[in-house]
Amino acid sequence: MTIQRKWLLAAAAALTASVAFQAPATADPGDGTDVKVTVEIEQIKEPGVLAMSIAADSVALSEDGSTLENRQFLGTLPTVTVTDTRTMEEVPSGAAWAVLGNASNFTGDSGQAPISAGHLGWKPRLIDGGETGLVAEGEEVVTVLDEPTQPGNNVGLVDQELLASTFESGAVAGGAYAVNADLFLRTPADVAAGSYASTLTLSLFE
Repeated sequence: MTIQRKWLLAAAAALTASVAFQAPATADPGDGTDVKVTVEIEQIKEPGVLAMSIAADSVALSEDGSTLENRQFLGTLPTVTVTDTRTMEEVPSGAAWAVLGNASNFTGDSGQAPISAGHLGWKPRLIDGGETGLVAEGEEVVTVLDEPTQPGNNVGLVDQELLASTFESGAVAGGAYAVNADLFLRTPADVAAGSYASTLTLSLFE
């Protein structure tokens, strides 16, 4: 064997050994690597609302304080709560809300002549007006049988009368406010006996 051939064989063996050494290693079957996946989910922010609720859907008046001229029947309006879950930013600029009430005539169950809503009056009473001092009760409304206690207020609950209100909805947003009222029905002494019923409608406006 010539020296040149020996050199070529030695070079080929070295190249083969080099290539085999540089081959990539492989992982064992079944080996794995974990990847942590995260997400941040924010709470859904629903817009607030202005709403009214009433503690009961009826009230019975009882006779109390009648005189020879007039009969009187008293009761208390179930508590009315105005809840505002809005933020100040959600309230329209310059907004104000009010709860108003009016009554229908008292209708007899046996054909008696009706008693007009003008004979029903109220005196609102603020139970919880919050800390701002910006929620107020309405003025007393007396009946058509009374002398006025405020100019022109002896009309009864014929038209929409103010129970409670605020002139700054934004300033009282986020709170709950409660009000009721003393109710009084005054009739002539000769009113026909029997059961009567009226509907007192309360409405929240802004």
